[in-house]
Amino acid sequence: MRDISLKQITLSLLALVFCLGPINAQDYKKQIKNANKILGKYYVAPGENKAALDEALASLATIFSADDAKADPESWNSKGQILNEIAKAEMIKKIADPSFVLITPSAGMDAKAAFVKAMDLATKTSHKKDALEGIKNGEEIINNIAITYFQVNDFNNAFVNFNEVLESYELLKSNNEKSRLDDVIVYKDHLYSTAVCGYYGDNKEASKPLFAKLYDMGDAQALVYEALFTLNADTNETKAMEILDAGRKAHPADNGILFAEINYYLKVGKLDMLTSKLKTAIEKEPENVSVIITLGNVYDQLNQKEREVGNIEKSEEYFNDAFKYFTMALEKDPANFDATYSQGALYYNKAASMTTSLNALGNDYSSAGTKKYNALKADMDGLFQQALPYFLKAETLNTSDFNTMIALKEIYARAGQLDKSNEYKKKMADLENK
Repeated sequence: MRDISLKQITLSLLALVFCLGPINAQDYKKQIKNANKILGKYYVAPGENKAALDEALASLATIFSADDAKADPESWNSKGQILNEIAKAEMIKKIADPSFVLITPSAGMDAKAAFVKAMDLATKTSHKKDALEGIKNGEEIINNIAITYFQVNDFNNAFVNFNEVLESYELLKSNNEKSRLDDVIVYKDHLYSTAVCGYYGDNKEASKPLFAKLYDMGDAQALVYEALFTLNADTNETKAMEILDAGRKAHPADNGILFAEINYYLKVGKLDMLTSKLKTAIEKEPENVSVIITLGNVYDQLNQKEREVGNIEKSEEYFNDAFKYFTMALEKDPANFDATYSQGALYYNKAASMTTSLNALGNDYSSAGTKKYNALKADMDGLFQQALPYFLKAETLNTSDFNTMIALKEIYARAGQLDKSNEYKKKMADLENK
């Protein structure tokens, strides 16, 4: 499409036409027509004739501050038509020049609002007919505006505009008028786009009934199941699991559904359920280091849980599993801080778990008690020393991680290296004062 530009624009009529003073009931309709006439220049070259747009919109605002204009359905229809034309002109410019930024991005929605107002005030069949025709003409315009936002991941503005089209469709349908969404395929695609924008933006709750409608219509995309599972998990676990099961059957190879389930089990702490799910996820995405580390962390939590209840044999099994997956992550990403730190934390936490038993033995001054105390302390100190190289490496990967410094300070203090311990104490103080 070739862009048309005007080299010279004369706005000498503006001072006459766009008087912003009190409006006589007899001339507001004439002023609306004059506003539209001046805007003809803007329709030809949006962006280059912004002065005409600004003056016309200011004039419309003044015109519709008058009670006569606000009570007249014909005037509201005229306003809607003007706003539709503004939105249409800007979209044509946007299609021809993707770098063009919409000057009045709400024009399409404002046009619809004007037509709805005209319908509310209608005293003649023609008023309502004109308003419905304006809403019908605006559907495509608002949809295209929504698409421009969607293309730049502005999900909030995309949702508002996509949803406005859905409202237009319902309004047209209730008045036995045709709509672009009468086609079932087009309707489902539009419903999906609206729901997706709500889900990825700030309108998750508003997206829920839209996803539910797609679910009920059948043959839904994988994201429909994933989103509905996530949106229902906190309030209706039974329903969420039903949706999850249906999603797995409909899309057995979809990773999104799997990861939604994993995130849910992580959130509620169902660790036993997680290991098999995470192993499946690793099979599907073997290079996903984050998933591998997550499985290592799950095994670490299971390790600590079993150690707390005294099930040492099972705890050691989980300890070894955790270490194995952290090692696997480092084989794929040798400079990964989380995996490195987690290996050190495995040894550190195992050593720290011995403190209570060590303190208890400290009160036994018998020969046998002293022997047990010394043996346990040697084991504990040995574990702290095993943790040390991992934390030192972790520090090189992230020099400002507070937890790493705490661990190093404690390890050196326990080893009697107070100069080293104080060095990390100072680093921590410096970090807190930044």
